[in-house]
Order: sequence, then structure tokens, then C-alpha cells
Amino acid sequence: MTMTVPTTTPTTLDAERTDLLRALADARAALTATVRDLTDVQAGERPTASALCLGGVLKHVASGEEAWLRFVVEGPTVMTFALPDGVTWAEFMAGTARELPQWAIERERTFQMLPEDTLPAILDRYARVAARTEEIVSTVADLSAAQPVPEAPWNEPGTVLSVRAVLMHVIAETRQHTGHAEILRETLDRRTTT
Repeated sequence: MTMTVPTTTPTTLDAERTDLLRALADARAALTATVRDLTDVQAGERPTASALCLGGVLKHVASGEEAWLRFVVEGPTVMTFALPDGVTWAEFMAGTARELPQWAIERERTFQMLPEDTLPAILDRYARVAARTEEIVSTVADLSAAQPVPEAPWNEPGTVLSVRAVLMHVIAETRQHTGHAEILRETLDRRTTT
């Protein structure tokens, strides 16, 4: 069953929405600052022991924000975590699954700077995601409206998240990934962004 969150016509934002959107905008600005003055090649470099690159971190954060705001509007069915027939969660979590689900493959691609990716295109997409988030937050009738999260081993069974909680999660995730991005940038060319 898909639940949708009622919306209203955009009006002047109340203080809470303004504060949440400002916190998210500040987090986004800190993240995008980590790629300032980089080339596409530099954005795709993996300067640490991890497989992370700056372009991939931005892609991943934009995809995560987009998915969570779709969850707000369309409900938990937009974030399904189905496994291929015969694959168990234990195998998937251990990295021994004989086949990966499409959502996992797509998620991994969000962490990569693919040959067709350019840094300007990644930043442009992130700006479009941000604009859509602001539109949704401006028109959602009630920040307390809640929906169950999709079933997955990393989600506590029975958990429901309000629009407010989703926004707080997106802010926290953006800030956390900004920390990763700052380490990548410092390792890449010794420049700091904070």
C-alpha cells in the first residue's frame, strides 16, 4: 500500500521549516565546497584506502536525499530492498551473495565517478534535488506525518519516520559524508574546505 503525504499550497515558511531547510542548505554548501576548483579527473580520484571519490560522494548524497524525499511523498514502496530468488540477507550482508539485487548495483554506482560523469553535471543534479526538496518541504501539510520505513536488516522492524525525522536524517547524512569528502580533498591536494 502506498501512502502519500498531504500537501498544501506553498506559503510563507514557518520557523521550523526555515530552520530545517537552512541546516540542510548549510550542509550541502559544506559538501559542495569540497569539490571547488577540481577537474573531473580529480573528482574521480580515490586518494585514500577506500574506494570513495569526491564526485561519487556527491552523487551518493544527492541520490540519498532524492530517495528519502520520494519516500516522504510516495511512501515506503519507493525504497524497496528485494533480494533475488535464493539470496538471503545473511549472504548479502556478508558479501557472499551469488547475485546482487539491482538496487544494490545502482547504489554502488552512486559512489563512483563513471566515465560519462562530469563534475558540473553532478553539481547541477544536486541543485535540482535540493530545489525539489525545498518544494516538498514547503508544501507538505504536516512535518509530523509519518510512514513506516521499508523492511531491511538495517531498519528496526516497525519503525516509522515523520517528514521531520527524514529531514533530520538527510541533514545528518549530508554532514557525515561531508566529513568523508573533507578527508578526500585534504588527501587529494592538501586543501582544506573548512
